[in-house]
Amino acid sequence: MAISLDEILRRLGGSDAAATLTGVSPEAVRKWRSSNAIPPRHWPAIMAATGLTWEELSAAPESTEVPPGATAALVLADGTVFWGRGFGARTTSAPSELCFSTGLTGYQETMTDPSFAGQIVTFTFPHIGNVGTNAEDMEATQIFARGMVTKEDVTSPSNYRSTAPLGSWLKTQGIAGISGVDTRALTLRIRDLGAPNAVISFPEDGKFDLKALAAQAAGWAGLEGLDLAKEVSCTQSYEWTGGTWDWANGFAETNGGKKVVAVDYGAKRNILRSLASAGCQVTVVPATATAEDILRHQPDGVFLSNGPGDPAATAAYAVPAIQGVMQAGVPIFGICLGHQLLATALGAKTYKLERGHRGANQPVKDLRSGKVEITSQNHGFAVDEKSLPAGVEVTHVSLFDGSNEGIAAPAKKVFSVQYHPEASPGPSDSSYLFKRFVELMG
Repeated sequence: MAISLDEILRRLGGSDAAATLTGVSPEAVRKWRSSNAIPPRHWPAIMAATGLTWEELSAAPESTEVPPGATAALVLADGTVFWGRGFGARTTSAPSELCFSTGLTGYQETMTDPSFAGQIVTFTFPHIGNVGTNAEDMEATQIFARGMVTKEDVTSPSNYRSTAPLGSWLKTQGIAGISGVDTRALTLRIRDLGAPNAVISFPEDGKFDLKALAAQAAGWAGLEGLDLAKEVSCTQSYEWTGGTWDWANGFAETNGGKKVVAVDYGAKRNILRSLASAGCQVTVVPATATAEDILRHQPDGVFLSNGPGDPAATAAYAVPAIQGVMQAGVPIFGICLGHQLLATALGAKTYKLERGHRGANQPVKDLRSGKVEITSQNHGFAVDEKSLPAGVEVTHVSLFDGSNEGIAAPAKKVFSVQYHPEASPGPSDSSYLFKRFVELMG
């Protein structure tokens, strides 16, 4: 940063006073020291206490000189710049939350997962793009993530299923990527300081206005309080057909069964396939569907999908619909955002995690069976267990940080989990949940 961290702490009166004035813990101040950076969310309190300006706190250099070989820049809200080589579309991304994903495979599924709307994804696995892209691995009709960050350059695809290289696939959809970044250092920064706002710039003319880019990132309000479900949801109801994929036969044919209405807050296609393969006849409705819209289909059960954004914002219209379905006595199964919305409808509260859970190696304990599942997750918010009302039990917990991963209200015939049981990193650890839903419908 333009002014040293030691000088900022001196002006605040030392580490203990800095923690008090900015409303953070002494451990957070320790992390400031270890990373030599202060998250922008603490800047307003620091400016008020010290008289420092945004320009003085910003790390953006005055010079716009581009390092040799660099064609793109990842610019954080505090002005930190990571130079690299651009690929995909020559553009500047919209300001986004910068997160990381620990999955070794599935980069195409990640980029097309609507839950990543509003986010730039840093992949911790260094070799991304080796198997190319294809139409079968799309989780939605388009890319929803706003950018991609990788360690190594994207190579030519080496897989018989590939129909297009990763770079050209991103380019056709107007998404920029940046390679050559020290993703280990970037991941540690996100881990210790939380997910910052950022932009990726991969300009045609190779010119960078770093201060303007940092200001764009810093000026974005972030995901907290933002309802993105309406932006990624379908706009009208439709019937879903087709089951899960296997190597020998491709996508399975299904015969229907229990009538399930899936509320699309940003549903991945493989969730719908998993429901169909479990024996469900699936009708998908928009995120804004009311209880009357849902019950008009006379469902045996209702599924609440994953999705992006702040559950407290989406709850404004989703919670009344969910409560109406519960009052009708229809069984409900929710995942990810659907889990958070179900908890809210039951009377609980949610909160924003410091860094979120994103990746395909997240251990979760099923408290009923005592078994541990290896799960796939992508969420930045969590259910506050202490706010759960009587009659709602905790069924699953994260073995990373102890946060809530599942609830059930047996009297109301509803349950939900925070993770993605359809993603199969285990690979079949969590598939029992779809069977449980079918059994709950009777």
